[in-house]
Amino acid sequence: MIDASAAPKLILSSKRSFSLTASAALAASVALSLLNVNQLRAQATPPTAAPAAAPSSPQDIADTWQGTLHAGKDLRLVVKITKGDGGYKGVFNSIDQPVPPLTLNAVTLQGATVKFALNMIGGTFEGKLSPDGKSIDGNWSQGPNPLPLVLTRATPETAWAIPEPPPQLPPMAESVDPNFEVATIKPNISGAPSMQGLTLQGRNFATRNSSLADLISFAYNVQVKQIIGGPDWMDKDRYDIKAVPEQEGVPNGEQLKIMIRKLIVDRFQMKFHNDKKEMSAYVLTIAKNGQKLTPTQIKGPLPGIGMRPGTGGVTLNMVNATIGDFTGFLQILVLDRPVVDRTGIQGRFDYQCTFAPDDSQFNGHPPFQAPANATDAAPGLFDAIQQQLGLKLDAEKTAVDVIAIDHVEKPSQN
Repeated sequence: MIDASAAPKLILSSKRSFSLTASAALAASVALSLLNVNQLRAQATPPTAAPAAAPSSPQDIADTWQGTLHAGKDLRLVVKITKGDGGYKGVFNSIDQPVPPLTLNAVTLQGATVKFALNMIGGTFEGKLSPDGKSIDGNWSQGPNPLPLVLTRATPETAWAIPEPPPQLPPMAESVDPNFEVATIKPNISGAPSMQGLTLQGRNFATRNSSLADLISFAYNVQVKQIIGGPDWMDKDRYDIKAVPEQEGVPNGEQLKIMIRKLIVDRFQMKFHNDKKEMSAYVLTIAKNGQKLTPTQIKGPLPGIGMRPGTGGVTLNMVNATIGDFTGFLQILVLDRPVVDRTGIQGRFDYQCTFAPDDSQFNGHPPFQAPANATDAAPGLFDAIQQQLGLKLDAEKTAVDVIAIDHVEKPSQN
């Protein structure tokens, strides 16, 4: 888990997200991620070279702990716990995956029960400290199916080395007018009903099973209903696209959108004009008791947004995300109408929201279904947003921006 396969790149995918499992079955998710792992590596908590000093007693968990999680493939985890006036704190490392150390949100010891949480990826651990204080036998949970995990105290002789991150790729210059140098477009005949992936790995852009409407939605940050006047094939015909930027460096989110816009105009010969139309929309405001968002610990310019299985439903996991990132994700992938932000909230946050989707969401194809015999059903999306995030989503008619299609053609084959 912590599949950082989503963390180092832009992802809009039904494959994997920021989860700590390498198993495709366990890691299935929908993600819209602009989290650049190179920036994350540079800004996250740096690893320390040696274990903490020996504990004063077997019941003191301030030390370096390590264990192997068997999740499709073996993943070695290192948890460094320290103790101060405010209690225990910790740093989490998944050393077999290309992610930086991550700060734990909570570490507790009550009797022999050890718990810690990593909200950024929706992970929790609970285990029992052995009488001699040398191991913690428990389970790692990141979704509905816990996995066994035994952590043992590391010594200078047994401690696993935490590898240095690879060199950081330079960003694309902000002054350039970005465009794709090479782009191939091929039909996708898999029959899947929705986009299966939109990724940026370093400088390599790819999208799988995307319709032109999907590309327009992402590039112009609109909901499909805000695209008017186009032919039916815009939403039905699906394509696999690969492209590489002409300019040097890794593009940021806005630069990527600019390149996709140019690709749409060039290869689909799209002509359009902007307009406004009154339509049913959802309006996001702050709930009566105030918002419950946590300022991000990443501090980078790009967000990470993902969906994974959650208790009684699905969990939306957001890292370093603005409210605009949140509303964009909702209107592109989850809801059936535009989402208008009236919160006035500025800044970037890390937060999670677990909900049970209904038939109107995800275009009738939710990425995960809660088990039929589930006893802990999650609330619906609207209640979950209010209870867990302190925000409120209401339906109303309002004027929204629309993209009116004047002309479009199917792309030439590569």
